[in-house]
Amino acid sequence: MINMLHSECGERSQKLLGGRKRGDMARRGGDELDTIAQHYDRNVATDHDDIGAAPRPLLSDIFMTDRMGESRHELVTRLSDAGERERQLRDAVAVADASRDKYLAFYNHAPVGFLTLDDAGVVQDANPAAARLCGMPTQRLARRPFVQLLSPDERPLFESKFDQLRADRTSATLDVHLTGGDNAALLVHLEIDATYRSGGESPDFHMVMQDVTPARDADELIRKTFAEVSLLESKLKQEGRSLPRDIGQEHSHKDIVGNSEALRAVLEMVEQVAPTDSRALILGETGSGKELLAQAIHNLSARRDRPMITVNCAALPPTLIEGELFGREKGAYTGALSKQLGRFELAHRSTIFLDEIDSVPLDLQAKFLRVLECGQFERLGSPHAVKVDVRVIAASNRDLALAVQEGTFREDLYYRLNVFQIQVPPLRERREDIMPLVWSFIDYFGKRMGKRIESIPKQTALAMQTYPWPGNIRELKNMVERAMIISTGPQLHLDVPLVVRAASGSRTLDEMERDHIIDALATCGGRVSGTGGAAEILGINPKTLGSRMVKHGIKRNNT
Repeated sequence: MINMLHSECGERSQKLLGGRKRGDMARRGGDELDTIAQHYDRNVATDHDDIGAAPRPLLSDIFMTDRMGESRHELVTRLSDAGERERQLRDAVAVADASRDKYLAFYNHAPVGFLTLDDAGVVQDANPAAARLCGMPTQRLARRPFVQLLSPDERPLFESKFDQLRADRTSATLDVHLTGGDNAALLVHLEIDATYRSGGESPDFHMVMQDVTPARDADELIRKTFAEVSLLESKLKQEGRSLPRDIGQEHSHKDIVGNSEALRAVLEMVEQVAPTDSRALILGETGSGKELLAQAIHNLSARRDRPMITVNCAALPPTLIEGELFGREKGAYTGALSKQLGRFELAHRSTIFLDEIDSVPLDLQAKFLRVLECGQFERLGSPHAVKVDVRVIAASNRDLALAVQEGTFREDLYYRLNVFQIQVPPLRERREDIMPLVWSFIDYFGKRMGKRIESIPKQTALAMQTYPWPGNIRELKNMVERAMIISTGPQLHLDVPLVVRAASGSRTLDEMERDHIIDALATCGGRVSGTGGAAEILGINPKTLGSRMVKHGIKRNNT
């Protein structure tokens, strides 16, 4: 009977265990297995009692032992997984704590203010920088509508921006003044962004606040300074004064002052001929600055390392000019007690400037030909030729071509000198340069005399621009020097001579008026009306000047 029970239990167990998956047994077959085990145990116990055989292990004990092993394995596995998850959780917590510490350090020590507002614009949180900017402790700042910290005039602007931000849920920027705390009238720049928390319906509004008061103060200082300069300029004009005009020259020739078109054209010619060794002939009126142009040519040449030798031919006596230019031997003539080198020898490998070349006697001009042709000459009292390497720059205040026609200057010498001719314009043709020249002379004489001139009366400036300056720059320089000597204050007064055209019987009144109008138009560059215009210079109404220009047939291009 026991064998039958074992066979029956084995078949049913195989059927149950073979027909279901392991997962289904755990859910649905547990109770049935327990029933079988209990039935088996009862039968085994009955047979044992009846027959008296040795005790056998109960089937329930067998099943219980297997289930406990499986549970123990599953428990160990779960404990291991739980330990790994706990370790990962600890690592995540450590990373979050480090990130929070960094964020808090930045939040608390940032130089700009950070605030968090709720949907109603009430401050929820603020960092120390924001509290300092708002002028109150963090405790007072929290739970306070931010709009109450603003100037009453700017509150509608902030509310409008905040309403738009709530609707658009993007960002907004604006500049406002904080007046709700200790920092009254502090100008701050605000940048506000809407941020949604996970699962939240109402956004938080994060605000960055930056103090822009220093930038505002700097802009205000610039505007104030500009206004003061404009006011000062207007005041000077009303007082009839003239400001310095010698600032910002376009050329680099430090001793040549002016920016007029005529002067710029001359300087371009100087820069063209300077790098060459070609001879130059400078023509211009007395005092127009011919020597300065010659010096500029030398300074831009390859010979600039040696000094330029200057000879004023008109200042040398005819009897001594040859010895001065070409040298002499001892005993060459009565009184020649020693050997003397001439100017051409001193200018060897350099430049010689022959000013007033037209003053050289005709018999001596022939000797110039040989020097210019082959660079050789003889000293007085010596038959031996002296060879030199000299660049010649000549100048004259006369028309040398006319002097050739008159027979006072050798034609062949003129053509040898006239390789590159530069015509220097007189000062009356470059009136724009008069005031820069005046201020350069003021600086020069001011340093020598220990005086400081700050202004020139406007009427004096206009008179200087109207005067024809027959003595050119030299006359202007002498007049400024005299004015500096007698000046006792910061304002310079010059006694400009009255304009005298000619003898009263040689020109009609209309001709003099016409010439005077032309000069005034030339002074102001053809401008008829306005400040510094010809009408102001002449002291008449612009309409009156226009009618007189029509009367005399004067057009602006006549100037």
